[in-house]
Amino acid sequence: MYGDPAAVRKILTELGDTWAVVGLSTNEGRAAYGVAGVLQAYGKRIVPIHPKAETVHGEQGYPSLSAVPFKIDVVDVFLNSGLAGQAADEAVAIDAQAVWFQLGVIDEAAYERTRAAGIEMVMDRCPAIELPMLR
Repeated sequence: MYGDPAAVRKILTELGDTWAVVGLSTNEGRAAYGVAGVLQAYGKRIVPIHPKAETVHGEQGYPSLSAVPFKIDVVDVFLNSGLAGQAADEAVAIDAQAVWFQLGVIDEAAYERTRAAGIEMVMDRCPAIELPMLR
């Protein structure tokens, strides 16, 4: 239900190539670091979102979604489920086109709020797994 194949395909191929990666830092051992690299390899521009606002994979980081001075298409969330809903609400506030919760990140109330706002959303999926399957 939260990973509808049509929604996955639409987000990955139609809704834009600027992806904010919430929780992305310079820690190479974290999943967000590797996934962001895969997104770049598939032509996506990544925007690191982390309180430290570090530059990651050559892209300037920002402390929050609202601090980004340009349009974000997709918000990819690498936070635990208890914090992810706030990131989804911020994605709605900045008028993102889609929200993507990574593997293991599930917040049904956030899903309902985001979809009610007219924004595409998937949960408990990974774009680094899904992108190669589109080819």
